[in-house]
Amino acid sequence: MSDKKKSIFADKNIMIRALKDSFVKLDPRVQIKNPVMFMVYVSAILTLVLFVFALCGIKDAQPGFILAVSVILWLTVLFANFAEAIAEGRGKAQADTLRANRKDVTANKIPSPEKKDKILQVPSGNLVKGDIVYVRAGEQIPGDGEVIEGAASVDESAITGESAPVIRESGGDRSAVTGGTTVVSDWLVIRITSEPGESFLDKMIAMVEGAARKKTPNEIALQILLVALSIIFLLVTVALYSYSLFSAEQMERPNPTSVTALVALLICLAPTTIGALLSAIGIAGMSRLNQANVLAMSGRAIEAAGDVDILLLDKTGTITLGNRQADEFIPVDGNDKRELADAAQLASLADETPEGRSIVVLAKEEYGIRERNIGQMHAQFIPFTAKTRMSGVDYDGNEIRKGAADAIREYVVSRGGTFSSDCEDVVTTISTQGGTPLVVAKNGKVLGVIHLKDIVKHGVKEKFADLRKMGIKTIMITGDNPLTASAIAAEAGVDDFLAEATPEAKLSMIRDYQAHGHLVAMTGDGTNDAPALAQADVAVAMNTGTQAAKEAGNMVDLDSSPTKLIEIVKIGKQLLMTRGALTTFSIANDVAKYFAIIPALFVSLYPGLQALNIMNLHSAQSAIISAIIYNALIIVALIPLALKGVKYREVPASKMLSKNLLVYGLGGILVPFLAIKLIDVIIVALGIL
Repeated sequence: MSDKKKSIFADKNIMIRALKDSFVKLDPRVQIKNPVMFMVYVSAILTLVLFVFALCGIKDAQPGFILAVSVILWLTVLFANFAEAIAEGRGKAQADTLRANRKDVTANKIPSPEKKDKILQVPSGNLVKGDIVYVRAGEQIPGDGEVIEGAASVDESAITGESAPVIRESGGDRSAVTGGTTVVSDWLVIRITSEPGESFLDKMIAMVEGAARKKTPNEIALQILLVALSIIFLLVTVALYSYSLFSAEQMERPNPTSVTALVALLICLAPTTIGALLSAIGIAGMSRLNQANVLAMSGRAIEAAGDVDILLLDKTGTITLGNRQADEFIPVDGNDKRELADAAQLASLADETPEGRSIVVLAKEEYGIRERNIGQMHAQFIPFTAKTRMSGVDYDGNEIRKGAADAIREYVVSRGGTFSSDCEDVVTTISTQGGTPLVVAKNGKVLGVIHLKDIVKHGVKEKFADLRKMGIKTIMITGDNPLTASAIAAEAGVDDFLAEATPEAKLSMIRDYQAHGHLVAMTGDGTNDAPALAQADVAVAMNTGTQAAKEAGNMVDLDSSPTKLIEIVKIGKQLLMTRGALTTFSIANDVAKYFAIIPALFVSLYPGLQALNIMNLHSAQSAIISAIIYNALIIVALIPLALKGVKYREVPASKMLSKNLLVYGLGGILVPFLAIKLIDVIIVALGIL
């Protein structure tokens, strides 16, 4: 993916493209997609026609005034186009990079996994769903698929931006591969799972480019509101013109209200600010997800993430580190703790599992016990097997074994030893606390127990507390027994847990919460997660997961980080907050415009309206020009906020609403008063009017 830290405004290519697109978007077929800005577009054309008529002697107002209004309205349209184009800019740049990585390579098509020697070389574009291909080291994977045989390192940097190769193998949850990635070592036999033009890379290009972005329900609802407001203001403007004609006739005076001035009033009163930025806000939200290496398959999913109030989180890799670590050596029957640590370390020297290495580290940290020279010990290491459920080492006539409690009990009893009640109590206590007990015995005698525990990730308890403040309930999903699950849930600070989770149990839980009006989000990577992912409102599939999981989800995390779900929820909430804040600001802006334009239009008919000119604007024309200049410039000023989003904090919704109303509601009232007055002063000082 492209550089995430570089500002979009600092990218010369994106800026040049956005400026060009601002003019390309003047096409009426593009403008009509945004009804509010289409009204500005039509008004700009109308004032331009009035200017031509004024030059021909048919005067609505002074030609210079009409031209000034027309130019400012055209700039307003261009600024709105630029906001949308700059929001699309990063996505288009990403799409260009992805297109460069998409090549039509030669694929080694084979009839079956057993017939790798019968290769038929075909263009990758000719592959269809169900074809089987053989990919060797150094070759590019020709299409999306499922590994059905082999294991290999795959370079996925073209998709994820990460340079480190990942392992892809048949079976399990790491069998999905993406077209355009490269096999670094070994070989794979892959069954193609997508039709031409429908690959993951094709979908990704369409999504990041914005071509496949559809307006979300909330966005559509807001646009309907904006259109309704615009229609109301249009009717008000027409009514004001009729009233102006009637008043002028009754007072036997010329009508002071020109069509140009009323057009300026209409554009100032219509919610043009949010109308101009609405599309940019939605595109920027999707772009922020792309920068987080998450591909959203629909805008609806991003919006739903902002309303989520239930999070289902896998324990392993999300809440815990994923590997049990040695936490404590507990001697039994009066044995020495150092002797237990030494025996446990010796039995783990050849154990390369994370658990085994953690035992060696703990012995070193607690007692300074160093690793022995395996070669000099002439030791015979006993590997762990599923049948014996223990491992160990034989050296110099000594036997050390470590393993599950019942396996060590059987081993000790077979050698004439005893498995004491003291040891039983320790084993039970560890299990109750959610840990895993490993019993250590030397020469048929139990020395003690190693307490292995799931290490809860640093900071997750605080994150869950923040989510709770936001009104989001967290639920841990695990295959552990209820006792273990309860202990880990308490330590991590989650609100609830689902132990001994099955696909049916996950699906049932999600449906139950949805039936009670909740919006549910979850992550998953396996085929057994697919039903629950398909049911969840926000379903984040891991890129390393199976094809079934990726197809069931409405988002794909390219980094395959289970904790990404929390970040996605924050981005979704930030999108909704940004849209709400700018809508509030846009509507609040109208108050100042009333005081700027209404007195300017009717003060000659009703001198008493001069009291409403609280900004003491110089003249009617300068008031109108100042108001529409502000109306155009505020769009440009708010583009960075629309793209970056309103700063998000983990606080209760009521507190967040109060703060935003204060900042964007009150600010939306005060800012235009100051800005319009400043513009009026500058216009007069420069002698423009």
